[in-house]
Amino acid sequence: MSKKGESREDIAAYLLRMRSYGISEKRLLAAIEATPREDFIPGQWINAAYSSRMIPIDCGESIEGLDMQTQIFATLDVQQNHRILEIGTGSGFTAAVLARLGQRVTTIDRYNTLCKTAIQRFQALELNNIITKHMDGSESPSGEGPFDRIVSWVAFEGLPRSYVELLSSGGIMITPIGPGGGGQTLAKLTKIGSRFEREDIASVRLQPVKPGLATAL
Repeated sequence: MSKKGESREDIAAYLLRMRSYGISEKRLLAAIEATPREDFIPGQWINAAYSSRMIPIDCGESIEGLDMQTQIFATLDVQQNHRILEIGTGSGFTAAVLARLGQRVTTIDRYNTLCKTAIQRFQALELNNIITKHMDGSESPSGEGPFDRIVSWVAFEGLPRSYVELLSSGGIMITPIGPGGGGQTLAKLTKIGSRFEREDIASVRLQPVKPGLATAL
């Protein structure tokens, strides 16, 4: 069977899994299908592109399983007029999907190599509403925002208040919170006026946020 045929089968299996999770929002699933995930991962992992497993990428990082990513996308509930901040560009796949769902995406990463590669992928897909920044994600970017949605693919040890402050009223942030050496809680933080509400939605194990910029990569 051709690689394209294999991808179609993998996507069909993925869509069945999403249905079992109760995720059927057509606009979200269409955005994911329109973003060829196999173009965002190393060649040796192509067969796992649409699986639920984490996949290694450059700079010692990894891309989360597609099932987890989709569940987070569904919880974010991104609308066409939303401005989105992403902490952890990684391969660029999640920013590409978010760009199809929202108005503008700002994505940040401490690895310049990942930023440059992601920009090339965005350009190839003609996604012109993504701003990619090489910067330290342990502190919120000054002078940015407000954002309607913020998503972090790295864990903060405590509540990332400086990021929550960048949310617009009614805005949502989804982030892992907990120690880097163990499991964390995936939390949904909703800003309501000057306060926020927290809802814990899952247990995860993701890499902790690292301060500073990578010096070699």
